[in-house]
Amino acid sequence: MTAEKAATTEVKGRLPTPYWRLWWAGAIDNVGDGAFVTAVPLLAVQLAPTPVLVAAVSAAAYLPWLIFSLPAGALVDRHDRKRLMVCSQLAQAAVVTVAAILVATGEMHVALLAAMAFLLGACDVVFGNAAQAMLPEIVPGSLLNRANGYQNTVTNTGQQFLGPPAGSFLFAVTAAAPFALNAVSFLGSAALIAALPPGRRSAAEHAPMHTAIRDGLRWLLRHRQLRTLAVLLAVNTFCYAMGTSTLVLLATQTLHVTAGGFGVLLTAAAVGGAIGGVVSERLVAWSGTLPALLASLAANALIFVVTGIAPDLVVLAVLLALGGFATTIWSVLTLSLRQQQVPDDLRGRVNSAYRMIGWGLIPLGALAGGLVAEKVGLRAPYPIAGAIRGLALLGALPVLLATMRRPAR
Repeated sequence: MTAEKAATTEVKGRLPTPYWRLWWAGAIDNVGDGAFVTAVPLLAVQLAPTPVLVAAVSAAAYLPWLIFSLPAGALVDRHDRKRLMVCSQLAQAAVVTVAAILVATGEMHVALLAAMAFLLGACDVVFGNAAQAMLPEIVPGSLLNRANGYQNTVTNTGQQFLGPPAGSFLFAVTAAAPFALNAVSFLGSAALIAALPPGRRSAAEHAPMHTAIRDGLRWLLRHRQLRTLAVLLAVNTFCYAMGTSTLVLLATQTLHVTAGGFGVLLTAAAVGGAIGGVVSERLVAWSGTLPALLASLAANALIFVVTGIAPDLVVLAVLLALGGFATTIWSVLTLSLRQQQVPDDLRGRVNSAYRMIGWGLIPLGALAGGLVAEKVGLRAPYPIAGAIRGLALLGALPVLLATMRRPAR
């Protein structure tokens, strides 16, 4: 897209055509992902019905963010971002196809399920970093909040609203079906992404890998605001994983929800997330970035505390919806801040460093949740995680107030 066309698009306030191709790719992919993320814990419960082992499968999916995030960011800045996204989706399609065959033939066991989750997570590290780095290339800066909000909406709608009921229904018919659906969705998404313009490369292509990685990490660590948000994200994702890694056990064993009901339960979070994605731009325009950010973080801490004492399915569903709304507002705002402040030639590496810090503790959070659930009870992980979230927000508050009340350097 030429600079003149981009300027015209920005004036009109319309998101460009390449963005909508990316949006539709996400819509297709996330429906399959929603079916998959519903089927995996249900299958894990069948294969190894203990909190620690169920949590271990969840931890395996996020472990690649700790191991591969930094080199993936360097790859994103060295190579065509579109090509990386397509290759990642094709690799994921191959993994879940093998998984569907193993489940259909009765050869799947919990170790293989964890290995499959790890491989999919490794591909998602590359895909996620490339997608976030590519978005500012095709969307004007003034529309990033809207674009990220719509992306979050389609992610939540697919992964938690449309996908989970489909996944739980298909799982009840045959356990292999949700995995097959996910494979098809990866292929459809890859086809749409292949039609996008080529992604940019930076000077990092000519620098040694370790130098490129170091430059991105150094830039983030020197940026006080984004560094603080990355650490705050690490605490929040640790706590999120701590609570949700055994949600399937809380729902099925404590509240006696069926497999089909569990899929429907997950749609509650999607409803809140979808609403948050749609209204995020207007909410920020009305209240300002800082108040919206602080309110969403405080709300999430409180919601987690109350979730631990939810008496029934209806209350739990309402709390998940409120949590989905608050999480989406926080995610959209912090992503837009990064995309606006990080230079294009560093965007892949800074995003990867940010997400390594922010998501690297998820496996530990999932395992901690499993241990707490096993030793204290299935309700305990949520209020403990909520309390930690609240303390982390209080610790980060002075920096956020100081850096977000004036333009970031």
